[in-house]
Amino acid sequence: MSADVELSSGVLVGVGVGPGDPDLLTVRALDQLRRADRIVAPSLGPDAAGRAEAIVRGAAPDLVIERLTFDMGPDRRTSHAAAAERLLPHLDSGERVAFVTLGDPNIYSTFSALTDALRRLRPQVRIETVPGIMAFQELAARTGVALLDGSESLRLVTALDGPGDVEMAVEDLDAAVVVYKGGRHLPAIAEALERAGRLEGAVVGELLGLEGERVAAVADSGGQPATYLATIIVPPKRRSGRW
Repeated sequence: MSADVELSSGVLVGVGVGPGDPDLLTVRALDQLRRADRIVAPSLGPDAAGRAEAIVRGAAPDLVIERLTFDMGPDRRTSHAAAAERLLPHLDSGERVAFVTLGDPNIYSTFSALTDALRRLRPQVRIETVPGIMAFQELAARTGVALLDGSESLRLVTALDGPGDVEMAVEDLDAAVVVYKGGRHLPAIAEALERAGRLEGAVVGELLGLEGERVAAVADSGGQPATYLATIIVPPKRRSGRW
């Protein structure tokens, strides 16, 4: 048996902390954070508090949170590997380490990239997750959009490179479409929705629960881009209505 197999008796727990409002941090998430030997939060630098950290501090200011630096530039794989290396001594000593992340740890989260890097170093490492409320759920609640009914389906797409995936998704008129990571392309997405006859009822939420929050109909967004943390909901065509 290799030395590596004998290590990593600890547990890494990905804890979803919701979209922004500390009130949306679940009871289970708080329980897991209080049970952890160590809490770490993604950050762009040692002096930069990330959004996930801010949410936890708002809900439980007594907890001690350490920052785990990530480089969100082109060389992300190297950054994730370095972050995994920094966690190894704690996991190898048997600690229960909680990693806090916006939304849910299993959906478009840095946590999945971190665990991939960690498993390359310690294939046997124990990984657990605690689900978190997603931004599109909060946006639906804020705007009164009943997202799905009956046999309708949901398509969750990203728009990092433009509205291409959105244009394909809205072709299914019985599907609700949720768009993540498309803030800078909001004007182009609005135009694509209008061409497809799906603009009516579409809503956008930006920085939900955080400073600078904005919730509006996509049609009223003023043709201006939004931040990275913007979510768009396009209801099914047959139920679309002006918000």
